[in-house]
Amino acid sequence: MSDNPQPGEAHGERRRNRRLLVVVLLMLAVPVVAVGGYLGWLNHLVTSNIKFADLMPTGGPLVPVDGGAFDPSEPGEGGIPTAAVPAESAGDNYLLIGSDARSGLGGARSDVIIFVHVPIDKHNVSLIHFPRDMYVFIPGHGRNKINAAFAFGGAPLLVDTVQGMLGVKIDHVAMIGFEGFKRMTDAVGGLDVYVEEGGKIDGHVFTQGMMHLDGEMALAFVRERYDLSQGDISRGRRQQAFLKALMLEAVSVETLANPAKLATFIDSATSNVIVDRGFDVGQMRGELLSLNGLRPGDIRFLTAPLSGFGRSPYGASIDLVDWVKLTQLGTAIREDRLDSYS
Repeated sequence: MSDNPQPGEAHGERRRNRRLLVVVLLMLAVPVVAVGGYLGWLNHLVTSNIKFADLMPTGGPLVPVDGGAFDPSEPGEGGIPTAAVPAESAGDNYLLIGSDARSGLGGARSDVIIFVHVPIDKHNVSLIHFPRDMYVFIPGHGRNKINAAFAFGGAPLLVDTVQGMLGVKIDHVAMIGFEGFKRMTDAVGGLDVYVEEGGKIDGHVFTQGMMHLDGEMALAFVRERYDLSQGDISRGRRQQAFLKALMLEAVSVETLANPAKLATFIDSATSNVIVDRGFDVGQMRGELLSLNGLRPGDIRFLTAPLSGFGRSPYGASIDLVDWVKLTQLGTAIREDRLDSYS
């Protein structure tokens, strides 16, 4: 395409932007999609589907011990990190939590932890995967795997933990069960996903390369980690490949031009979603409208920095955090210059 697109090209680009925008914010649990005369009905559908719960911490931001940067060798009282958490964010920060439906929510550990940053100028969206075995400080519980925070204190404690690690305020939280991934996949007629590592999972055979997955296969694909070369790190890459394929398929003309297919996808995307009580419909709609310039290349996937692997004092396999890089990541988010982080 030329640097100066013709009118028809510009119009096509705007259509692609709008389609991408819809899917990105569905992943953030936004209950509105502007599709002609279906707007009111779709808005009612997703508003009635989404559940609200107390997912945010109530004790206020973590207070730094000395106002300095995070030092993993000197945690604050009760294991609270010393990273300062500002009262306001530069841009918008969300925490997406996925939980395996086989475990339920009571005492379950979070299987997917993704931090989402939308900058002030709304020019892109960054999704940062936090591997569940990252060995961190959990407020009031000392050192443990990051997903233990969810088991100890649900979403509020996980939010506190991630905020303290990054020194960044999280604005809103959304939780989705793995069953939602299965339903969304089937709603769009399956997904073409790149398989980095082959293998056999729950009776499904995966071969390296591009594969078409139905809902059952997709669920097995995002769940498996024990037979992968790098465990949860490899599973995180699988989940990113799945999310990318889901976004591409959901924004396709075939999906958005088919009212029945679109309605089924929206229903499946929101029926397994829980958001914090402060994330009202008006805010969700406002976020949707503010991102009307997004393009496919404006979505970036990252993994929280690690320095290696090891064993906890109790013998559990853990991912060792690269605290220097994590501090740099938190600073980049806090100062709304994540584009400069690499």
